Amino acid sequence: MQIDTSTLQFLPPLEIIKQNILLYLPKLISAILVLIIGFKSHPILNKWLKTFFEKVDYDVSLEKFLYSFIGIAYKVLVVVFAISIAGIETASIIAVLGAAGFAVGLALQGSMSNFASGILILALKSIKVGEFIEIAGITGTVKKIDIFNTILLTPDNKMVIIPNSDITSKILTNYSRQGQRRLDLLIGIDYSSDIKKAKKVLAKSVEKHKDLIITNDKKETIIGVSELAESAINISVLVWCSSSDYMNLKRALLEDIKEDLEKAKIGIPFPTITISK
Repeated sequence: MQIDTSTLQFLPPLEIIKQNILLYLPKLISAILVLIIGFKSHPILNKWLKTFFEKVDYDVSLEKFLYSFIGIAYKVLVVVFAISIAGIETASIIAVLGAAGFAVGLALQGSMSNFASGILILALKSIKVGEFIEIAGITGTVKKIDIFNTILLTPDNKMVIIPNSDITSKILTNYSRQGQRRLDLLIGIDYSSDIKKAKKVLAKSVEKHKDLIITNDKKETIIGVSELAESAINISVLVWCSSSDYMNLKRALLEDIKEDLEKAKIGIPFPTITISK
């Protein structure tokens, strides 16, 4: 039904209202239907995304972000499309949203930098939840990767929040990514001690923990003199182990080395100060 809007000004007020309702009601109903169908189909989109993520090996944190981002973008598109169908000019609305977004972006430059860094971390997988890392002089296990920051849990159970921009701009050490680490110990003995005997004692100490130590053609255990220092002969003990066993092996091995060297009567020198009269 076509209505000549130029003739509305000559009609009575009630008739004008009636004609306007007839003119805009179909568009309004169509817009409402678009909103209903659009929002009702959102769970279907989520189900499709879930199926997609199950087939592709994405980080859990990245999946959660994409769920949220795609869901918000989808709803915004549905609303804009419905407004367009209702006959409302969308160009001005989009322009206002763009200007507002630009202003907010300028006001939150640091946050936007962290946001972009969060996307890079999740996409490139430089770190993952559960990995033990060192960044900006802080070591800890990655507890959570958010869009703006990353949460670490230190060995003494402190929660540290690090901006994502620091993670992408500073040197980061990931102790867990390779799965295996080399434990480097430097053991000092007296100059009067028998080096060969000391090496045998150290080998015996290492043998006690063979269940934790990895040995193969590329990862061999090395025990040898590394330095003739001022007051000690320094012997390096280099062993490979799983990243998760690193600290436990270090503590246990140091304790056994101390006890075994004492039993073998091999002295471990310590700094001394001679005061002249």
